[in-house]
Amino acid sequence: MNFALTDTQKAFQKTAADFAAKELAPTVVARYDRAAKYDRKPFEKFAALGMCGIPWSKDLGGAGGDYVSYALAIEELSKVDPGFGICMSVHVSLCSWPIYKYGTPELHKKYLVPLAQGKTMGAFGLTEPNAGSDAAMQQTVAEDKGDHYLVNGTKIFNTNGGEADTYVVFVMTDKSKGLKGISALVMEKTMPGFSIGKTEQTMGLRSARVRELVFQNVKVPKENLLGKEGEGFKIAMTTLDGGRIGVASQALGIAAGALDLAINYTKQRVQFGKPISANQALQFMMADMATKVQAARLLTYHAAYTKDSSASYSKEAAMAKLFASDIAMEVASDAVQLFGGYGYCEDYPAERYLRDAKITQIYEGTNQVQRMVISGAILR
Repeated sequence: MNFALTDTQKAFQKTAADFAAKELAPTVVARYDRAAKYDRKPFEKFAALGMCGIPWSKDLGGAGGDYVSYALAIEELSKVDPGFGICMSVHVSLCSWPIYKYGTPELHKKYLVPLAQGKTMGAFGLTEPNAGSDAAMQQTVAEDKGDHYLVNGTKIFNTNGGEADTYVVFVMTDKSKGLKGISALVMEKTMPGFSIGKTEQTMGLRSARVRELVFQNVKVPKENLLGKEGEGFKIAMTTLDGGRIGVASQALGIAAGALDLAINYTKQRVQFGKPISANQALQFMMADMATKVQAARLLTYHAAYTKDSSASYSKEAAMAKLFASDIAMEVASDAVQLFGGYGYCEDYPAERYLRDAKITQIYEGTNQVQRMVISGAILR
């Protein structure tokens, strides 16, 4: 197997790394984290580089890259600011992709092209207070009114919520059919009756926005339906498969960023007349951290490569998300340990990496859900 990146993939990787170093400097990220401040300017600057639609063809407003290039970009962004990493992951994987896959040419022109160009931002609405992994329990309803649907309900835990312009939202078009009664609609923030509810105060990723969406008699044209009525559950599950590659990339970036931070610190921290990196016990610890990061990287890149090859990638994506998110927690925790008392203080970024890592084990389905996906695939 050839593990070498192509020149095009390296170019996307470098662009993202340079952008993160210049626009997402650690001091800026720390300030936004402490204030739980969101700023749309980085998204607009990233869009100006043509990076908001990496996997989409140029005729759809994209950059003509692939999912490996996209994974590389999310990794580089997340090394510095995982909050911006998840903003871009949701924008591409959870909003743009289902429109690309299941939308009509008209929906491509109206929504996908501006999303790929970064003229608009995307979000995804599936989870409800009583409907997390159990999608059949959702209460958001779309009533058929002939040429349009009338949508009522709420969605929670929406990354980019309120900031995004375009939303892929899952609704019940026939509650009597359970999972087969779910459909997917493309909605706009400017639609009358669409409002933004509670802003979640999260433990990590505090530079991102997570909000509640509220729908009160929102009129959605029938042509905004993705796929067919009743295909919403399938659309949601296939979308989450790709989303897991984005989460794995984000988790990988967190782990790699924490490792780099720990290496640099141990080289500079002097105790008993020498850098603590000269301590063999710490060297062994960092060797284990580096090995875990590389293993997560290979699983993540392989999942992205498998998606690019048009093969089934559900198992590969679940494996990458499961392993990379667990490794993000382990490596971030070890980085805090290597920093000693300073690792527990806000003045140093190690504690932020640990807080940011935790959510990667939770969203796109908890890691127990990933184990169900993996076991289901290997037992079939």
